[in-house]
Amino acid sequence: MPDIELQYFAQLQDEAGRAHERRQTPAPTAAALYDELRNVYGFALAPACMRVAINAAFAPWDQPLREGDHVAFIPPVTGG
Repeated sequence: MPDIELQYFAQLQDEAGRAHERRQTPAPTAAALYDELRNVYGFALAPACMRVAINAAFAPWDQPLREGDHVAFIPPVTGG
């Protein structure tokens, strides 16, 4: 199972109770990883309203994950 570094922002950070973590996961893609995390943390946001970045670059949700990847789930920005 790949060891992935995760980073959460805004609402996701609040729901996870942390800004980042390392996690071993069988998830083959960012989308599958987010589904796994929704089951763990109860994330309310749907992937369709967010972006995902893998290794500091925006990526498609179906991009395969590899050992050591840094994944950031980026919710919509609010405020003013």
